Amino acid sequence: MSAERAKSDKALARTEAQRERILSAAQRCFIEQGFHAAGMARIAEAAGMSPGLIYRYFDNKAAIIRAIIARQLERLNQDISLHRPIDLAAEMTAKFVGGHGCDRNDLSPALLLELSAEATRDPEIHAVVRHFDQNLRDALVQWLMRGKHAGGHGLPEARAREAALLLQLLFEGMKVRQTRDPTLDPALLEASLRRFLPFVLAGGAPAPAG
Repeated sequence: MSAERAKSDKALARTEAQRERILSAAQRCFIEQGFHAAGMARIAEAAGMSPGLIYRYFDNKAAIIRAIIARQLERLNQDISLHRPIDLAAEMTAKFVGGHGCDRNDLSPALLLELSAEATRDPEIHAVVRHFDQNLRDALVQWLMRGKHAGGHGLPEARAREAALLLQLLFEGMKVRQTRDPTLDPALLEASLRRFLPFVLAGGAPAPAG
């Protein structure tokens, strides 16, 4: 590798590290203070850098929000695109149990509720959230249509679209439940999911208890 290429790679890595530092700080601020209270100056303070430096990476707070959502969508697409069998009930339960904080790989319940509320007031945020929602739906549909040998469920498109919608409703409901009942018994949750998910993924009546 040439010295010039090494220097370029190092600069790129530094830029990405700085962006991640800002996004993580912003995510904490949005959760703790809400979007309106968490201005660029507060985000800069939380990130341990000057506001002027933040503006080198993001034009405004809306750009930071777009980047947080884009980062989450990329992670979700990576999860969905894995060509392996997925124990959805177990994975959803694990997300519920471990998804209360500021993990960069997950939208915390508080942040999701903040985004949803802000989307009703701010057209730009609404457009970003709508884009996220549609891309997630499309990714779920593709996963559900994929053959079982590739980790999917082999559903026809019409059924896949129905199941994707139900899964989104379930995901969102679980996020709200995290804020209201964070100590929900994981065993009860997983048992309930195992009873309900076969109906969502394959149609027909819910799986019998026991």
